[in-house]
Amino acid sequence: MPDRFASVPIQPIAAHDGAPLIQQAGDVVRLTLNRPAQHNRLDPADIDAMQRWLDDIARDRSIRALVITGSGSRTFSSGYTLQAILKELDARFENLLNTLENLPVTTIAAINGGVYGGATDLALCCDLRIGVHGTRMFMPAARFGLHYYPDGIRRYLSRLGLTAAKKLFLTAMTIEQDEMLRIGFLTDLVSADRLDAEVERHLAALDQTDPHVVAQMKAGLNQLAERGIDLSSMVAAYQASLRSDELARRLAQLLG
Repeated sequence: MPDRFASVPIQPIAAHDGAPLIQQAGDVVRLTLNRPAQHNRLDPADIDAMQRWLDDIARDRSIRALVITGSGSRTFSSGYTLQAILKELDARFENLLNTLENLPVTTIAAINGGVYGGATDLALCCDLRIGVHGTRMFMPAARFGLHYYPDGIRRYLSRLGLTAAKKLFLTAMTIEQDEMLRIGFLTDLVSADRLDAEVERHLAALDQTDPHVVAQMKAGLNQLAERGIDLSSMVAAYQASLRSDELARRLAQLLG
């Protein structure tokens, strides 16, 4: 199956080094995280640019699908850069992911390698997550002394269930591809050389659907999945952990 993006020009989303790259082929847009040497981390400078771009997609009724992937073959993304957690991790990152979660288009994470930290939540914001053999994931917040932000915990719980969410958050253990597929983190698992073709297979199926009805059903499914989840008790704990001496000590040790 041909890659519809093969001949489409690549443009950076913003004018800074390592900014995510965007391509549009008809009614499908692809975002490529673009720091392969740093495991495709997201820097603070990326967040505002991505927010503006997602807001534009939400308003553009001609777009029906968004594909997010990473550069290279090692890592989908390692999430938010560690150096910025203490001073530059604020509501913008959580708001960005909430916008992604609620886009009125179908979103596909083409997970080309390992997925870590905040990038696991970015993937969970997507409607479909197609991973490659050799993929692994972990959520290291507890190792840092960071109480994860409430909407990220909500997504883990509603997508993966209580048992899996507790294992990943409370132990910070790494899990491999088969367990990722079993708990629903991955919707599909393919060989690396089949990733683009599998994404295209899903996009071809979407081409046969009514985008208005798809957008309505997506919103309804999201609302039903979140029924009864109360985040208010977690907000204060998250904010306190961001200011804690323990978080500062652990991050300083990691960054060494």
